[in-house]
Amino acid sequence: MQRILVTGALGQVGSELVPALRTRYGTDHVIASDIRVAQRGAGDEGPFQLVDCTSQRQIQEAVRRYQIDTIYHLAALLSAVAEQKPQVAWDINMGGLYRTLEVARENRCAVFVPSSIGAFGPNTPTDGTPQDTIQRPTSMYGITKVAGELLCDYYHGRFGVDARGVRYPGIISHVTPPGGGTTDYAVEIFHDAVRHGRYTCFLRPDTRLDMMYMPDAVKAAIELMEADPERLRHRNAFNVTAMNFTPEELAAAIRRHMPGFTIDYGVDPVRQAIADSWPNSIDDSAARAEWGWAPSYDLLSMTADMLSHVSGGMTLTD
Repeated sequence: MQRILVTGALGQVGSELVPALRTRYGTDHVIASDIRVAQRGAGDEGPFQLVDCTSQRQIQEAVRRYQIDTIYHLAALLSAVAEQKPQVAWDINMGGLYRTLEVARENRCAVFVPSSIGAFGPNTPTDGTPQDTIQRPTSMYGITKVAGELLCDYYHGRFGVDARGVRYPGIISHVTPPGGGTTDYAVEIFHDAVRHGRYTCFLRPDTRLDMMYMPDAVKAAIELMEADPERLRHRNAFNVTAMNFTPEELAAAIRRHMPGFTIDYGVDPVRQAIADSWPNSIDDSAARAEWGWAPSYDLLSMTADMLSHVSGGMTLTD
């Protein structure tokens, strides 16, 4: 892996994946790209290319200009936004992936594509959801994720494209603001806790979902792409997880540091319906067995680290 292109590099995952890749492989070997121009301090520390992933020509130009051999394709609309704009979500999530895989086929590139627990649906086993199970999502985001998983499998089986990916749970980050996901509450809650000492959650207090801290999400992407392909029976759409909690349990973890923190609930029916269609927990034993996946953060260590960053290191008191 010598020359890497990251699409959607200014999004939640890309904002932290790009620096990690540059530390590992060298700044000039990792080209960040997005449909919008990077602000100063965001992606301007290395090569940056404007790329609209619905344009195969633009992807092709970037791959050939920088002699790319690996693409981390992150450009997509997230769950809540995709439900508001389903036609746009299809064009971006599926059209962008198809064009990226076509460029990868033509230029012999490896591709990392993130899927999601959104690829599951209400008929999926809800507890300990297995790697291989029924997938009948009811959201446009989920539909594009299932279709994307199948398309990646097809391009590997039919054309030999080294396409790999994980099914991310909710991802928590202090670097970028929430981007329209159903699990955004788990990011918003920290900012509101520090600024206001309270938070109004858009999911019910008992909504149980798997989550992951961003350093683990970045680690999973890099480790999977570095894994020995001979060990990968699934290759694509590996279940990965790190922790499991409800909004009420996350609030309790925050109160260990901020005893006066309070939470109330104003449920958003759209996002609640999406969350209710997802598993309560997933089984990531395939990822652990096939490429050694193991998270570094649990609920308590993630909460402490998030509060430290969001508060700017100030002492948190009631």
